[in-house]
Amino acid sequence: MENLYLTIVLAPLIGAVIAGFFGGKIGRVGAHRAAIAGVGISTILSLWVAYRFIWSDEPSFNGTVYTWMLSDGMRFEIGFLVDRLTALMMAVVTFVSFMVHIYTIGYMADDEHNWPDGCLTGENSYQRFFSYISLFTFSMLMLVMSNNFLQLFFGWEAVGLVSYLLIGFWSVRESAIFANLKAFLVNRVGDFGFILGIAAIGMYFNSMDYAEVFAKAPDLAGTQVAVFGGVSLMTLICILLFIGAMGKSAQVPLHVWLPDSMEGPTPISALIHAATMVTAGVFMVARMSPLFEFSTTALSFVLIIGALTAFFMGLVGLVQNDIKRVVAYSTLSQLGYMIAALGASAYAAGIFHLMTHAFFKALLFLAAGSVIIAMHHDQDIRNMGGLRSYMPITWATALIGSLALIAFPGFSGFFSKDAIIEAVGHAHVFGASFAWLLLTAGAFVTALYSFRMYYLVFHGKPRMDEHTRSHLHETPWVVTLPLVALAIPSIFIGWFTVEPLLVANWFGEAIYVKPEHDSLHSLAEHWHGQFAFILHGMKALPFWLAMGGLVLATIVWWFLHRNNPTIDDQIQQKGGLLTKILQDKYGFDEFNQKVFAGGGRGIGRLFWNTGDRTLIDGAMVNGSARMVGLAAAVVRHLQTGYLYHYAIAMIIGLVVLLTLFVTL
Repeated sequence: MENLYLTIVLAPLIGAVIAGFFGGKIGRVGAHRAAIAGVGISTILSLWVAYRFIWSDEPSFNGTVYTWMLSDGMRFEIGFLVDRLTALMMAVVTFVSFMVHIYTIGYMADDEHNWPDGCLTGENSYQRFFSYISLFTFSMLMLVMSNNFLQLFFGWEAVGLVSYLLIGFWSVRESAIFANLKAFLVNRVGDFGFILGIAAIGMYFNSMDYAEVFAKAPDLAGTQVAVFGGVSLMTLICILLFIGAMGKSAQVPLHVWLPDSMEGPTPISALIHAATMVTAGVFMVARMSPLFEFSTTALSFVLIIGALTAFFMGLVGLVQNDIKRVVAYSTLSQLGYMIAALGASAYAAGIFHLMTHAFFKALLFLAAGSVIIAMHHDQDIRNMGGLRSYMPITWATALIGSLALIAFPGFSGFFSKDAIIEAVGHAHVFGASFAWLLLTAGAFVTALYSFRMYYLVFHGKPRMDEHTRSHLHETPWVVTLPLVALAIPSIFIGWFTVEPLLVANWFGEAIYVKPEHDSLHSLAEHWHGQFAFILHGMKALPFWLAMGGLVLATIVWWFLHRNNPTIDDQIQQKGGLLTKILQDKYGFDEFNQKVFAGGGRGIGRLFWNTGDRTLIDGAMVNGSARMVGLAAAVVRHLQTGYLYHYAIAMIIGLVVLLTLFVTL
C-alpha cells in the first residue's frame, strides 16, 4: 500500500513538474494533459482507497517513507497515516481538484488577453497555471496524509506558498499583487502560532509522530506551564495550533485575506475555497482531536470564534456586488459552521460539512466563473439578470448549489448543516448557547444573500449592455461538464453519508471524543433514517429561518425587482449606518492598514531615521570619516616640507628620548 499512497501523492507533483518546466516545449495541450493525467490518476486511486475503507474495512496504514533527521532522540520523518479521515479527505481533495483542472481548460483558454502586449510574464502563463494548481493538489495531499507534525508543517506552508503564487497569478494587476501579499502576511501571523504549538509539542512530548503524541496526551493533560501566570499545557498547545487554523481557514480576525483572494483566476478561487487551503485548518483540528478533547477552554475558544465568523461574515455577503465576493463571504460563513462543530466536539459533523461544502461551493464558484466568461469578465451582479434563458446548464447547476448552500431539505447541505446546529445545541462547553443562537440566525442570512445573488444574476430583465447581451451563450463543455459532475454530489452525497458519518461512527479511532463531550449522541439515539431526519429538521427553527430568508429574497429580488430595478440600492441606502459597517467589513481592513501596516511602516521609518541614518550612517560611517578628516587636518600641519623643521623635530625627539633614558 505504501507504493499506492506514494503514487497518489507524487502523480500531481510529476504533472506539475512537466507542465512547469517543459510547458514551453510541449505546448498548452501537452501541459494540461500532463497536469490532468497526474491529478486524474490521484483521483482514481483516492476513490479506490475510499471505496476500500467503505466496503472492505481496510485497516489504517501508518508508515514511514524515510527518516529525514534524528536529533537528540527526536525523529523527523516523512510518512503517511491513511485512516478513514484521511481517505475521505483524499477523495474530496482529488475529485474537486480534478474537476477544477478540466474546467481550467475552458476558463484559461484566452488568458493571453489578461497580459499586456510583449509582457514576458504572460508567456506560457497557461502552462504555468496548470503547474501551480497541480502543485497545490500535491501540497494538500502531503498535508492530509502526513503522520507527523514535520510533514504536516511542510504541507501547511506549501499550500500557503502556492496560494500566494495563484492569487497573484495576474501579476501585472496591482490589486492581485496586494491580495497575494495580504494573504501571505496574514497567514504568517497564524503560522507563527502554529509553529509555536508544534514547538511546544516537541518540547514536552519529545516526538513529532502523531501516534506517540496522542498516546502521551492523557498523561500530560494535567501539566501546567508558566505562561500568563500558569496555564494548562493542552490549552496552550491547542490554542496555538488553532491560531494556525484561524489563518488557513480564515476565521475572525484572520479572515481578511480570503475575500481579496478573488483577485486570482476563478478556478483557483474554487480550489482554495472548496476543498484545499481553507479546509486545512478544519482537518487539522479534527486530526488533533486527541489533544483538543483535554482542554475545554480551547474547545470554547474554537466554538465561539467559529460562530462569530459564521454569522458576521454572512452579513457582509448581503452588501457585496461582485459575484465572486458574495460566494467568498459565503465560504467564510460556512467555514465558521465547520469550526463551530469542532468546538462542540462534533468533529464528524464538521468533516461531514467540509465534504458536502466542497462539492456545492466548488459548484458555485465554477458557475460564477461560467457567468463571468459569458459576461466578458464583468463580475458585477448589478449588470447581469435574465441569464437563465441564455445559460440553462449554468442556471440549473447554480440553483442546485444555492439550494445545497441554504440547507434546503433533501440537498447535501441540509444534512450536514442541520447536524452542526443540533450538535452545538447539545454541547456543554462554555459559549454553546451563544454559538447556537448565532448559527441559527446565520441560516436566515445564508438564504438571503444566496438567493439575492441568484435572482439578480439569473432572473429579471437583462441589465448588461447590448454588445454583451448579443454574445451571451452557454459556456463550452469543458466548463459545463464539471458543473454537472459537482451538482450530482451536491444533491445526493448527504443521503448516503449522513448515517455512517454521524450515527455509525464510521471514522472510528481516527477521531477521539470524550464521552462527556459527545454532542452527536442525541442524533444517534433518535436516528430513524434520512426521511425522519429531514422531517425533524423541518420542524426546527433553523429551517423556518432559512425558508424565511428564501421567501424574503424571492419577494424583494424577483417580484419587486422586476418593477423597481433600483430596489437593491434603495435597501442599502435605507440601511444607513448598518450598511456602512457591512460595506466597510467591520473596519478590519482599515484597522489593519492603519495599525499594523501603517504601524509597521512607522516603526520602519523610526529605525531608518534613528538607527540607519543617524546612528549607523551618521555616527559610525560618516562619523568615522569625519574623525579621520579632523585628525588629518591637525596632522597635516606637521608636514611643512621645510628641512629645518624636520631637523628641529628630530633634535627635540632625541632630547626627549635621552631625558627619559637618563631619568628611568
